[in-house]
Amino acid sequence: MVARRHWRTSAVAVLAAALAACAGGCSGERAGAEEAASGGDTITVLHGAADRLVRAGTSKAQTSMEMATGGTRVTIRGAGVYDYRERLGRLKVLLPEDPAGAREHRPITELLAPGALFMKNRGAGVPADKWVRVDIGTLSDGNLVTGGVTDPYAAAEVLRGARTATYLGRTEVAGTPVRHYRGTADLALAAREASGVNRGPFTAAAKGFATAEVPFDVYLDEEGRVRKIRQRFSFVGGQAKNPVAVASTALLYDFGVGVDVRLPRGADIYDGKIAEK
Repeated sequence: MVARRHWRTSAVAVLAAALAACAGGCSGERAGAEEAASGGDTITVLHGAADRLVRAGTSKAQTSMEMATGGTRVTIRGAGVYDYRERLGRLKVLLPEDPAGAREHRPITELLAPGALFMKNRGAGVPADKWVRVDIGTLSDGNLVTGGVTDPYAAAEVLRGARTATYLGRTEVAGTPVRHYRGTADLALAAREASGVNRGPFTAAAKGFATAEVPFDVYLDEEGRVRKIRQRFSFVGGQAKNPVAVASTALLYDFGVGVDVRLPRGADIYDGKIAEK
């Protein structure tokens, strides 16, 4: 991911390789009545979920991104922290084995920042102590898929584009009481309603994906904060004839945790030639 050679061991490469290999209702009137009594309009509640994360300030996060590659499911996992006010996050991303073998990959450190993605790991031609910077404005998916991790704040802001949603009732996530919602968001609408940092990326994703519609399941706690969100993005690429669905999941917890994300200095960013494989 930090070099063109290493890109084949990155989230993008895993998804590209997978593409080459790839040839809801409501829970009833009771749930609806409970939702009406507990907070009113479902769509309004979802549109405000990102704002509640900002008020929470920070959290820890666990993420996963998965897709089916023929009969195999490829999963990329991440864990770290996020600052919703500064829009900064740090995640350690674990990649799956190579499709052709059992070789393990070193974890990739990803820094999420407004307009940029920074990645650090050993790669062909890239010094071990250097970072590679990716301009999110150049990504057709708005970085919702490329990094193998969906930015937690961006995931919440996608909900600003919710057009249809159903309240499915109460349940628990990691022992925390939550309300479960299922629906579909529109990336074009989300782009119009999102904060400035996500308008451009969402606009690109609305055009770059196979469809601008994003099915989702989200679980909000009693304060309206996202505790778990699962979104499915659809795109066409590689040799796939039909759209391929990528499922991105984020679990948010330990709100208010201390977060110190420091972006690389210019001298720490690699600007040399990226090796080809």
